[in-house]
Amino acid sequence: MKKQEKTQKTKERIIAAALKEFGSKSYYRASVNGICEVGKISKGLIYHNFKGKDELYLLCVKACYDELTATLKAQPFEIKSAKDGLQNFLLIRQKFFQDNPQYANIFFNAVLQPPKHLTHELAQLRSGFDEYFSKYYLALLDFLTLRDGITKEMALEYFLGVSEMFNSYFQKKSEQNGDYRELINDHEGRLSAIFDIILYGVAKEPKEKNPKDKKLKSE
Repeated sequence: MKKQEKTQKTKERIIAAALKEFGSKSYYRASVNGICEVGKISKGLIYHNFKGKDELYLLCVKACYDELTATLKAQPFEIKSAKDGLQNFLLIRQKFFQDNPQYANIFFNAVLQPPKHLTHELAQLRSGFDEYFSKYYLALLDFLTLRDGITKEMALEYFLGVSEMFNSYFQKKSEQNGDYRELINDHEGRLSAIFDIILYGVAKEPKEKNPKDKKLKSE
């Protein structure tokens, strides 16, 4: 085996071990020692190939977002209505997390308990997923009649802003010493309702009936 191939296989072993470590613990509880133990790899070998914990964590987060985005893009979405399209998106996302529990742990930790010193890097890694979802959301808006004066771009900006506030709310809850798995379930349980409210919050309101019409009917 060539040296380059051997090095590549070693890196793949280390990343696989890192995925198991970060896939079962938060960033703060995970450690290089834990990665060594999981993968039966020496610490020297890890630091020979990677800078340390932060680099490995970011590689794991990147793998998570890349796989999730690829899975969503691979689905043949047939949008019949905005509500139907949104539900399909959420169902596929939920199935992805059920099938890939390690990625689920990495995803929710990155969203709800992100290490503050890596905020910029995490935002960059998420940009591909956010870009895809933004395009998908704009496609859903084609099935709605927006309120007068509201553009698709305004609706998207509002949606992203509320989504960030929703996640911030759960970030604060995650700082409390509660059951983290229960927190995730609560987040996902409310997500569909929140998205539904945001989506139809930009829909055109039905016109009110003329009060005179009611009076005439009563007479």
